[in-house]
Amino acid sequence: MKPIQVGLLGIGVVGAGTFHVLKRNQEEIKRRAGRGIEITMVADLDVARAQSIVGSGVQVVNDARAVIANPDIDIVIELIGGYGIAKSLVLEAIAAGKHVVTANKALLAVHGTEIFAAASAKGVMVAFEAAVAGGIPIIKALREGLTANRIQWIAGIINGTTNFILSEMRDKGLDFGVVLKEAQRLGYAEADPTFDIEGVDAAHKVTLMSAIAFGIPVQFDKAYVEGITKLGAADIKYAEQLGYRIKLLGITKRREADAAKGYSAGVELRVHPSLIPSKRLIANVEGAMNAVVVNGDAVGNTLYYGKGAGSEPTASAVIADLVDITRLHTADPLNRVPHLAFQPGAMSDLPVLPMGDVVTSYYLRLRVADEAGVLAKVTGILASADISIDAVLQREADEVGGEGEVPEGTRGMPQTDVIILTHDCQEAHMNHAMALMQALPTVLQPIVRIRKEELA
Repeated sequence: MKPIQVGLLGIGVVGAGTFHVLKRNQEEIKRRAGRGIEITMVADLDVARAQSIVGSGVQVVNDARAVIANPDIDIVIELIGGYGIAKSLVLEAIAAGKHVVTANKALLAVHGTEIFAAASAKGVMVAFEAAVAGGIPIIKALREGLTANRIQWIAGIINGTTNFILSEMRDKGLDFGVVLKEAQRLGYAEADPTFDIEGVDAAHKVTLMSAIAFGIPVQFDKAYVEGITKLGAADIKYAEQLGYRIKLLGITKRREADAAKGYSAGVELRVHPSLIPSKRLIANVEGAMNAVVVNGDAVGNTLYYGKGAGSEPTASAVIADLVDITRLHTADPLNRVPHLAFQPGAMSDLPVLPMGDVVTSYYLRLRVADEAGVLAKVTGILASADISIDAVLQREADEVGGEGEVPEGTRGMPQTDVIILTHDCQEAHMNHAMALMQALPTVLQPIVRIRKEELA
C-alpha cells in the first residue's frame, strides 16, 4: 500500500526530532500503522538548514502554502507555533482537505472551537497529543482510555520550567530570581520566560484537558492564571514543615450544584501555585518532569508521568498522532473519535466558574507584630467569614527569612510569622477576610495566600 505522505511546517527542535524518530523507527511504525508514513515535503524559512536535516530525499521549500497546495500530501504537521500565521495555515490545510497534527497548545486553547468546527465540517482530523505534556499520552487517555468514566477532576504539573525552578528553590533554599537565572543558564527557561513563569503555558494545556474531560468548548479566556514569580523561599520551607510541597498546578474540576451551600454547577479552570501533601506521588515529581493526575468515578485516581518537553519526547506524541490518522484515514468521519472526546452535537454548556466561586483550602502567611491579641483578632476575622482553621504555626520572623518591605515605624519592632492552614471555603469569602486582616495595624506586610489541594 502507498505510504501516507506528510508535509511538515517548521523544522525546529521538535520538527527535527519528529523527522529523525520517524525515520529511525519506520519499520516498527509501519507495522503498527498498517502502511508507511513518510515526510516528503518540508517548509521552513531557512531552507539550507532544513535541507541539511532531512537530506536529499525530501523536498524543502520556504513557503508553507506550497505544502498545503500539494495534492500528494495527506497530513500536514504544524510546528510553527503562536496564534498568527499558524492559525491561517491550519485553517487553510483543513479547507484543502488535509488532516492536521499540531503541538500548538496556544493556538488550540484560544481558537480551538473554530478549528475543530472547521475540521468536522470538512471531515478531517486535527490531532494534538503533543500540545499537552510532551511525550505523556494524556490526551489519548482522556479521549479514549477513560471514556467510561465521569471525570471529576484533573490536576497536573504541566510546565517543566516552573517545576524545575520550584524544585531548586526547595532543595537549595534559594529565592525565585536566583533560580530563574540558573534555569536560563541551563536552558530550562527561555530568555523571555513570561509564558512559563506566569502560568500562561500551563493554562493553555489545562484548558484543552478541561474541554476533553467535561465536554465543554475550549475557553482559555475564562481560566484563572497565576504564576510563581511571587513565591519566596520562606513559604516553600514553611510548607515543608507542615508536610506539604508547593507545585504550580493546572487544575480543572467538575462541581455539582449544592443549594444548601449556595453553590452553582460548573467547572473550575485555574492555574496557580498549590500546596500538595508531600505523601502524594505528584508532590514528588522533581526537575523538569511533568505529571497529571486524573480522577474518574469508576477508575479512581490515575497518574501519568514523563518528559513534558524536548525534541524526541514531543516527537513521540506527534508520530502517535500520525499513526492514529493513518489508521483512520479512510474511516467514516462520523465513526472517528471526536476531537474533544464528546460528539460535537452533545457538548455541554456547563459554565466555567469565576474564581470567586471556587472552593478550596488555603495556606496563609502573615508577618505580624509580636504582641498579645494579634492571633485572636486574625482568627476572629476568619471565624466571622465562616472559615474554619485546620492548623496554625508560629515562627520567629528571622528563622526562615521573609520578603517584602517593612512599613515605616515598624523597623526594630518584635515580629513573627503566623502561618494558617484553613479548611475548604469559597474564594470570595477568603478575599473578604484577607482584606480585613490586611487592614489590621499589626499586620506588617502583604499577606501571602497559596491555595491548598489535598488531591485525595
